[in-house]
Amino acid sequence: MRNVWIICRKELRSYFVSPIAYILLGMFTAIFGLFFWINVDHFALEAIEMQMRGQMYPLNINEQLIRGLLYDAGVIGLFLSPLITMRLFAEEKRSGTIELLATSPIGDFELVFGKWLAALILYAGMLLLSAVNFVWLFKYGNPDWKPMAIGYLGLLFQASALLAVGTFISTLTRNQIISGATTFGVCLLLWVAGWVSYNNALWARVFSYLSLVDHYESFSKGLLVSKDAVFYVTLTFLGLFLTARSLESLRWRS
Repeated sequence: MRNVWIICRKELRSYFVSPIAYILLGMFTAIFGLFFWINVDHFALEAIEMQMRGQMYPLNINEQLIRGLLYDAGVIGLFLSPLITMRLFAEEKRSGTIELLATSPIGDFELVFGKWLAALILYAGMLLLSAVNFVWLFKYGNPDWKPMAIGYLGLLFQASALLAVGTFISTLTRNQIISGATTFGVCLLLWVAGWVSYNNALWARVFSYLSLVDHYESFSKGLLVSKDAVFYVTLTFLGLFLTARSLESLRWRS
């Protein structure tokens, strides 16, 4: 684990000595903040209209506000995760340092895991900043924090899978733009895979099972379902495994 942490710290340092981390953190915070206040405003207007109509039953803040906001956070992450991973190995190839890494005594999986972990920590930082918005809900309302915590755990599981896919794709090219665009395309396919669930054909059922959104459904409701957690962990492991194999082939060519 010592080598993993060394690689992780090096990668985190490279994020923060450049504008990358600050731009990503700022973009995520600003966009989520906009979504938050729009949704809160809509929720408040709906509550006022219900009172004016004499409908006094309470609105469920977790179900009718927080759940949608967590989905919004996932959508923002879908667009930003390729920007986090596109440079992980593509930049090493472009600068020529990938040969040094390939011939170093650090194991392939240690290298892969360290870089992926740095990307995940950066993503977790973005989620943490978005959670600051919910302080207002606890100050003026009474939401249940447990479903929210499970929802954020689901977002972290989802991010781990997206970042693992992006890490693998980053090993296939030296061009960061190609890496980012391909990662976004693949992740978008996994995002919309559930749209073919209406089709009963075998290929459609298999493809729809790969939907990142469908497997987040239980987390958004505050339910920790093992099969959905296992899906994200499996996809993450597969992405990291393929990345390690891609590096191994590069090591043999070096």
